Amino acid sequence: MYQKIIIFSAPSGSGKTTILKELIQSDLQLAFSISATSRKQRTDETNGKDYYFLLPQQFKDKIEQGAFLEWQEVYENQFYGTLKSEISRLFKLNKNVVFDVDVLGGLNIKRYYGEQALAMFIMPPSLDVLRQRLITRGTETPESLEKRLKKAEYEISFAKQFDVVLINDKLKQSIDSSYQIISDFLKR
Repeated sequence: MYQKIIIFSAPSGSGKTTILKELIQSDLQLAFSISATSRKQRTDETNGKDYYFLLPQQFKDKIEQGAFLEWQEVYENQFYGTLKSEISRLFKLNKNVVFDVDVLGGLNIKRYYGEQALAMFIMPPSLDVLRQRLITRGTETPESLEKRLKKAEYEISFAKQFDVVLINDKLKQSIDSSYQIISDFLKR
């Protein structure tokens, strides 16, 4: 059996990260793909654990070399992407690779890996519920909240292009459903 790719995309506040943390602890042999970035390393971050930190020019050189599976320039000279070498590293460890990526990155990875990849979109029950979750976090200003909700609407417009759309209404049920969906996919 060869290793597989699991892609998770969702609007911020959908519960994706909580679901993923549970799945990583399960018996599914999953490992997170560590992204590369050209942004400055924060004091609490470790190179090779949180991100692969590259200088902007190093990132651009790797783009030209075709070293990335997918990448984006989020702000001027601030790049994020997935190195093909990271996928190879995890496959050699006999792990199935999990991506926690934005919708466009997720769809690009799915196109690249085809049937070897499962693309899952975690959907909030509604935008009102999503608004409440984001407010409850206590991390948003009124402006950033509206920005996130507008982005969520945009991201949700891509949901139908994913293999699976899972509505995260009840967290425990969503974790169990995700586990079963991934388990079934890995057996194929």
